[in-house]
Amino acid sequence: MSVRIRLKRVGGKNEPRFRLVVADIRHQRDGKFIEEVGSYNPVKGERNLEMDRIDYWLGQGAKPSETVQSMINYVRKQAGKGEAAAAEPKAKTEKTEKKS
Repeated sequence: MSVRIRLKRVGGKNEPRFRLVVADIRHQRDGKFIEEVGSYNPVKGERNLEMDRIDYWLGQGAKPSETVQSMINYVRKQAGKGEAAAAEPKAKTEKTEKKS
């Protein structure tokens, strides 16, 4: 069984919304799926990904679609920036304390 992580459209006409789902490649785009692992609203730019579940499925051999792969890369990059930004003010305060 070949499994992919892909987008499933759930929004109405002119209101696109998508869910990230893990599905067998033989099923239709909006058809049967194994697990829902996130959501995406392109109108508002909201991405809600359950990265622990996505990492689990990638470890099990699931392949993400091109769009989902770019979303995963974006979320990981944003998480890295958040960690770097949180660590940066501490480093600046340490430098100012040493000067005093």
